[in-house]
Amino acid sequence: MNTSTQHLLEAKALGKEFPGADQSIAVLTGVDFALRPGESVSIRGESGSGKSTLLNVLSGLERADAGQLFWQGQDVSRYSLSKLAAARTRFMGFVFQAYYLAPELNALENVLLGARIAGRVDATVRARAEALLVRVGLKERMKHASTKMSGGERQRVAVARALINDPPLVLADEPTGNLDESTGLAVMDLLLEIAGEAQKSLVLVTHNPDFAARTQRQLTLHWGQLA
Repeated sequence: MNTSTQHLLEAKALGKEFPGADQSIAVLTGVDFALRPGESVSIRGESGSGKSTLLNVLSGLERADAGQLFWQGQDVSRYSLSKLAAARTRFMGFVFQAYYLAPELNALENVLLGARIAGRVDATVRARAEALLVRVGLKERMKHASTKMSGGERQRVAVARALINDPPLVLADEPTGNLDESTGLAVMDLLLEIAGEAQKSLVLVTHNPDFAARTQRQLTLHWGQLA
């Protein structure tokens, strides 16, 4: 079954449950979601409402228990794990709250790690990685170990890494959650600016209403459903 090609990402009736002490706990129930190319959407909700689970299901990092998931019109719901992983590296980039940088690598090597996972590192990709680090304001920090960088700098590296494979979609899960207010604002400004410049679609999970208001569309996850 194919979905409309006007949607970059589409989910139909997604369901996800986790085992509980006495019975399963439904985290997502019949979630419908669609994202157009170049569109930015924010998702808010109470702690424990399932925002990160939804992002993990949309990205294929977790399997849904029910429903269908489409990437660029292709139903990926039944893809094998290897096929899904290969498609994901080309289709989306991630910015997580906890950075997830490799501590033994410097800033440039961490950005290139995303390309290595996709199996493509050459002079062109290296030049792109360097250009991305310049764009996020880390021209003088490319060779610095990630462990020697501030939280804001680490998240800037993570933004560059998310873009190294030039994906049409960026997923950001509480990207400012570990940062102070002013640093978080600077990182959010950067993320929204770069996504806009490169015409990337953006799905932003955030608890910050001001950040959410800056996306083109705002959704709330409540009792397992989007509104």
